[in-house]
Amino acid sequence: MHSKTPYEITILTGQPRPVMLPDEIPPGVGWVTLPNGMRTLAYTPQPAAPAPQPVAAQPVPTWAKTTALLAPTIGGGVAAAGIGLSYAAPGLIAMSHALWATVALIAAGAIAVPLLLGACRRGGRGGPAHITQNITATGLFGRASGTINHR
Repeated sequence: MHSKTPYEITILTGQPRPVMLPDEIPPGVGWVTLPNGMRTLAYTPQPAAPAPQPVAAQPVPTWAKTTALLAPTIGGGVAAAGIGLSYAAPGLIAMSHALWATVALIAAGAIAVPLLLGACRRGGRGGPAHITQNITATGLFGRASGTINHR
């Protein structure tokens, strides 16, 4: 500290001093007695607030324990599924090609089966059926007779 006082305290003598009522004194200000015996208002240190009492440890809720245990399990499952899909990708592609081939086979079968059934009904004869008709008549106004052959 400095050896000299940086300010000068002056005391008014002979004049009436203003008096403050106790309810006008702001918080943190109080009456103090100086070393020379004079009483004055000054800021006073506030007593330290009492330290908060430690709160008793609360048990961890069951839902929090369950969630904490499930989080890595679910994460590990998702990771395993991703790795499995990456290994299975070639097989999945092959299966999709096989499914498309199956769809094409079914579509071709829907067209080919009726054609094969029609060919089998005709008794193995190749080509369309041949119908021949023979008609004979005698005279200008004679009666006509004929035969029809299916081959």
